[in-house]
Amino acid sequence: MNSNNKDEVVIIDETDKNIIEMINEDARTPYRQISRELDISVGTVHNRVDKLMKTGVIKKFAPIMDHRKLGYGLTSIIGVRVKGGKLQNWESKESFNKHVLAIYDVTGEYDAFLIAKFKDTDELDSFVKDLLKEPYVERTYTQTVLNVVKEDSSSVHML
Repeated sequence: MNSNNKDEVVIIDETDKNIIEMINEDARTPYRQISRELDISVGTVHNRVDKLMKTGVIKKFAPIMDHRKLGYGLTSIIGVRVKGGKLQNWESKESFNKHVLAIYDVTGEYDAFLIAKFKDTDELDSFVKDLLKEPYVERTYTQTVLNVVKEDSSSVHML
């Protein structure tokens, strides 16, 4: 299987799904515990997780942060329209790394949407003003989240 093709669909079975669900619940769950609960060998768990990582189904193990506890209680969704369709590579910019959780290239009136966290409206205001100073940014559209109903990018329900 060629895991370099990002569009390649990887077929997983019920055992893989169960392992992923347990890891999503707590990535620190020992393979021995997973093997006991799923009634499979520890070696099988190890091999399955290794395969899921090599095929890109599992990208990495990372903590899910509670941004409010770190003082970032303001979530904003920011649409960005870029002149001439030239999207800049913002990932390397320090100001973006600090605030932006996700960048999506999209269709429609805006070229990209950013999901970002801020401590307060002053930080948001400064961020948007800096964004508008970017040479190709034509305009932005900012919405502030009033209530987070669901926020969990670690899991998509598997059919």
